[in-house]
Amino acid sequence: MKHLAILAVAAALSAPPAFAVTTADLKPAFSNTIVSTYPDGRKAKLWLSANGTYRAQGRRGKPSSGTWALKGSQICLKQTKPFKAPMTYCTPVKQGGVGTSWSSKAVTGERIKVTVVAGR
Repeated sequence: MKHLAILAVAAALSAPPAFAVTTADLKPAFSNTIVSTYPDGRKAKLWLSANGTYRAQGRRGKPSSGTWALKGSQICLKQTKPFKAPMTYCTPVKQGGVGTSWSSKAVTGERIKVTVVAGR
C-alpha cells in the first residue's frame, strides 16, 4: 500500500485538458504546492521541480520522490524513492496558478479536490 502513495498524489493532477501541456504551463507548480484533499480530510502534497524531478508526501505522511515528464496533455510520474516503482503513472494535468482547483479521482477511486497553493 505504501507504493500507492505517490500514485494517489499523481492521480490528484488529473483534469480533462484540451491542449498539449508544455513545461511553461507547469511553471506555477515549480514554486508552489499541489495539494490533494481526500474525503477523510487528509491531504497529499506534490512539489514539482523544473529539472524534471518531484517530491511528494502522501496523505499518510510518507515521503516519496522521482522524476516527471510530459507526454501530450499528460504528466507522467516515475517513483524512484523510497523504492523504484515498476511502472510510470500518467495523468491529465490542468493549467493554472495559485488558487486553481479541480475535482479528480485518486488511484484508489476516491473523489479528491486538488488545489495549487502558494509556497513550498
